[in-house]
Amino acid sequence: MPTLSGGLSDWRCMQKPPRRHGPDVSIEKTWADLANNIREIQNHNAPNLSFEENHRFAYNMVLHKQGEMLYKGVKQLVSENLDHLASTQVVPAFPSGASDETVQSQEAEMLLKALRNIWDDHTSNMVRLGQILKYMDRVYAKSADVPEIWDVGLNLFLKHIIRSPIKEHLVTAILTQIQFERDGYGVNRSAIKGCVDVFLTLEDTNGLTVYKRDLEPALLRESQTFYESEGVKLLQSCDAPEYLRRVESRFESEDSRTHHYLSHNTAPALRQILQEHLLTSHLNAVISMETSGLDAMIDLNKTNDMARLYHLFITVPTGLMCLKRALKDSVRRRGDAINQASSGIEGGDGDGQLTGPKSRPAASLGAQTLTLALKWVQEVLDLKDLFDKIWKEAFSSDRELESNLNEAFETFINLNDRSSEFISLFIDDNLKRGLRGKTDTEVDVVLDKTITVFRYITEKDVFERYYKGHLAKRLLLGRSVSDDAERGMLAKLKVECGYQFTQKLEGMFHDMKISEDTMKAYRTHLSQTVAPTIDISVIVMTSTFWPMAHPTSTCTLPLDMIKTSKSFEQFYLSRHSGRRLTWQPSLGNADVRVTFKTKKHDLNVATFALVILLLFEDLGADEFMTYEEIKQATSIADSELQRHLQSLACAKFKILKKHPAGREVDPSDSFSFNADFSSSLQKIKISTISSKVESGEERKETKDRIDEERRHQTEACIVRIMKDRKHMTHNDLINEVTRQLATRFQPNPLNIKKRIEGLIEREYLERCDDRKSYNYMVIRILLVWTQLTDMTRHELRTQTCTIISHTVFYTCILMILQRSNIDIFPDSYFSAGSSLYLTRSRHYLTSSSPR
Repeated sequence: MPTLSGGLSDWRCMQKPPRRHGPDVSIEKTWADLANNIREIQNHNAPNLSFEENHRFAYNMVLHKQGEMLYKGVKQLVSENLDHLASTQVVPAFPSGASDETVQSQEAEMLLKALRNIWDDHTSNMVRLGQILKYMDRVYAKSADVPEIWDVGLNLFLKHIIRSPIKEHLVTAILTQIQFERDGYGVNRSAIKGCVDVFLTLEDTNGLTVYKRDLEPALLRESQTFYESEGVKLLQSCDAPEYLRRVESRFESEDSRTHHYLSHNTAPALRQILQEHLLTSHLNAVISMETSGLDAMIDLNKTNDMARLYHLFITVPTGLMCLKRALKDSVRRRGDAINQASSGIEGGDGDGQLTGPKSRPAASLGAQTLTLALKWVQEVLDLKDLFDKIWKEAFSSDRELESNLNEAFETFINLNDRSSEFISLFIDDNLKRGLRGKTDTEVDVVLDKTITVFRYITEKDVFERYYKGHLAKRLLLGRSVSDDAERGMLAKLKVECGYQFTQKLEGMFHDMKISEDTMKAYRTHLSQTVAPTIDISVIVMTSTFWPMAHPTSTCTLPLDMIKTSKSFEQFYLSRHSGRRLTWQPSLGNADVRVTFKTKKHDLNVATFALVILLLFEDLGADEFMTYEEIKQATSIADSELQRHLQSLACAKFKILKKHPAGREVDPSDSFSFNADFSSSLQKIKISTISSKVESGEERKETKDRIDEERRHQTEACIVRIMKDRKHMTHNDLINEVTRQLATRFQPNPLNIKKRIEGLIEREYLERCDDRKSYNYMVIRILLVWTQLTDMTRHELRTQTCTIISHTVFYTCILMILQRSNIDIFPDSYFSAGSSLYLTRSRHYLTSSSPR
């Protein structure tokens, strides 16, 4: 119960136990005196009254069983007073119905103040009455089971003041003030709060406050109407950033209202209205505005606007999904544009043949395509940096959006069927020259960014093949800018894909180290014999590590070069019996001293270029050779020949003269030695016009080889799974094979099914009677191991029982070797023409075609 304040403190100090009236005291007289004093309290004359006397009046009436009379009499007095206040103070403050908004606001404020004044007066009176009638509350109200006088006062206020039409006018006044404030005008918030507090205090018989029963529903209806219209109006008059700013301001203003004068329980309902009519209904329209939506914000780097968009959108259920969809579309559109730009030039005409003077040579075409490839990767990296920055600064590093962005990048990157080749070319270019002059930290940043793009590639086996080829050329030609950078990149690939991915790549580095030791031994050997006329440096490549196991580039070498190569071959085979060497002239280079009219120069050229230059050694100054004569004398393929002729005759250092002059090489051209060549440099490096980007025919050949490898990998995966599980349903086997191969490539279920059928035909698997599952078939093999290191393939076959086919035979050998802890590398399967290297026996077992 509220306590008395101000002058009433003196009443408490003066309070004494009441005296009992004698029987001669009239109850009617007592009530008349008490009623008169209550009226004086209501007329604000309380200081002139004796609290002790009034308390004794009430006490005696209750004591003499007149509590009901007292209780009803006080209710009547309070009711009359409230009716008087309503008619004299509230009704006169009713709005006049003026059309001017300012007048309406002023009149509404006056009405709210009038109500608050009445409330304050009423509650003050009820506090005083509560002190006087304390004995009645404690004795009569409790025994009669009726509300105490304070609660009676609240109920009477609700009945006599908060009634029609006063209640409707009060609700309208509050809504008018709120609308006036929403329109941007200032209002008296304390007046609104005073009335709202009254509504929050008064409850009806059902326990609902006036605020909850009458004000809040009306407020929410008005708010819904207002913001439904507001959303449409803002969408028509504002661009996306301005719309978002206005919406954010609306949320903040509504939060401020609920904080200062509305109930905090109204806040969720109000926010839901704002979300529905300002956000949910217009999400797509705002985010896709042509000149100011999300795409425009990204283009103009409006981080703050994007952050505002994110924080607003995540407040509604469909907002994040809408943002994810728009963000993914934005990435894809930009990615499609990058892909489109890179598809302007294809990598050659297929076979590299030159058909006429107007044809575009493959080297020139390849150089332009290389530029596009490097540009493609750089633009992808720039796009990734852009969206990473947006994700961190605008989208608060939201994990769902990160996953969404990754999906978008993965989609458009893999739409470019040459993305693996392009990324490998980009790494190749950086490791050859792009990282020169950069610190270790800068190098690491570039490599990390490249790995980020590499993660998006689904066909990592394709990347591996290209990367292996590019790495081989860097190692063989000594073009790596840094050995540490090479090994750093290898380590990053190993972390991403596992040791099996980099096993052959590491083997290439191992071969380089072994070759250094071999050359030291060879030079020691030459010092004890007659040395060849040509100094040679050889790198011996393990065929299973390097990508040039089956050379396609042929060349007719001069006699001196053949003798030199034979010298090394005899030395090497004397130390490694049972091995076979295949020379790769397309990968070599040479230092040659050439005498011109004015000066001698030391040229560093490719092996093919050296072979071409030696053709002009015995020609006179005025003699020349045609393109066809050079081709016939060297046996070099057109695609290689035109590149090397272009390097010698059309580049910066013109060692040969081309007739007619020009930058392109045609089959009708002829060439002569440029005896007039001069340069201030003593040592000159003649760089080959590099055809780093594959031609159409080369890409087809690469694709065929990859498809063949994938067939073997798929079969090996199926066998491993079935060997472990013994029995699986078709769908489970397809899913498991897809999961295990996903780190290498995305297998097609139809191809997996074909491989299963092939294994059934070769009796590795059998189909169950239900036709929906498979069993693994165990092949029992008996083999004598006493002289394993000396066994030939024929001996192994004779000691193997029940060999079903050649393919089964080789697989059996593989299983036996694995069980006997013999290291087998690098392939886990057999194919036509492959070699199996046994580290224990140090012999080659070369298989013929399984067919």
